[in-house]
Amino acid sequence: MRLPILVIHICGGVVGLLSGVAAVAFRKGSPRHRTAGNIFFISMLTMGSTAALLGNVFGGASALYLVTTGWLTARRREGETTIFDWGALLFGLAVGVPIVTDGLRIVSGSIAPRPGVPVGMIIFLGSVVLLAAAGDVRMLVRGGVFGTQRVARHLWRMCFGLFIATGSFLGQRRVIAFLGGPKILLLAALPLILMIFWLIRVRFKNAYKRKLVPSSGDFHSLPT
Repeated sequence: MRLPILVIHICGGVVGLLSGVAAVAFRKGSPRHRTAGNIFFISMLTMGSTAALLGNVFGGASALYLVTTGWLTARRREGETTIFDWGALLFGLAVGVPIVTDGLRIVSGSIAPRPGVPVGMIIFLGSVVLLAAAGDVRMLVRGGVFGTQRVARHLWRMCFGLFIATGSFLGQRRVIAFLGGPKILLLAALPLILMIFWLIRVRFKNAYKRKLVPSSGDFHSLPT
């Protein structure tokens, strides 16, 4: 069963990469952006679930958690929360805490490092998941997210999901060798660069301060 799951995982990852890049490139809130985003969401669910079945449980679960909560943020109205958000918070804690714990145990020498996985990346991923969980707590306490905060929540979670996809693909030794060496890993950081760019633009540009997100649930008026 491992080979069919691996094939599905690779296909999901490739489609996720292409659709994620398309979603970033298309005008935000446009029909093409929403279509590409939906394809990216489904692809990441496929990639994350198959990654968990192949043994990368926490990496796959992290992708599922971030992309699902980011996608739902764009689909809901402002100030809307459900019981699912409480479940997502618990899921995020159940994923983030063990990842950070494993990273710290590797640093302390309690357990052996994982071959090919830098301990810094493990701690980084776990910290991001816990940061997202903290954002869930803040959202639930405030009764939802509104305006630019809603857009920022959607952007950074989806972009980080794309970062996980690019890192998983470009971080493979065979891919690195085929594409010309370790410098290709710089491309894996591109989603993070785009994430920072969009967060700065959303947070600090006057054009995004008012009438940015309608209450209907989709980002129709968000310009590129």
